[in-house]
Amino acid sequence: MKAPRRDLAIVIAEATLHEQSPTRLAQSIAAYLLAERRTAELEPLLRDIMQYRLEHGIIEAEVVSARELPARIEQEIKNLLSDSYPHTKHVGINQRQDEHLVGGVVVHLPNEQLDDSVRGRLNRFKQLIAAEG
Repeated sequence: MKAPRRDLAIVIAEATLHEQSPTRLAQSIAAYLLAERRTAELEPLLRDIMQYRLEHGIIEAEVVSARELPARIEQEIKNLLSDSYPHTKHVGINQRQDEHLVGGVVVHLPNEQLDDSVRGRLNRFKQLIAAEG
């Protein structure tokens, strides 16, 4: 009998709370899913695991930008995340470039997305104008 995905996520997250390397964490999860023939559940399972780790002080964020971020900006994002989640023990950032972004950044967390891209700002401006009109 298959364990429910949320229960599986908790077991994996508990077993990997000490793991700070996203690569080793992904390898552990992938090995289990392959062995159990549950690879189709990878994406939702990873979100559940990241959410559990977030609740236990480990923030893993994907930061998308047009170009590689300078160390100063990366540190500012880490500080912002630490301030937003007071029980944070560790903040890890995985940077990814997207040439479709004109500027700014998009920060993906397990339960939310912080969009400070130029497109995101324009969309918020359009919504504000539409609400006033």
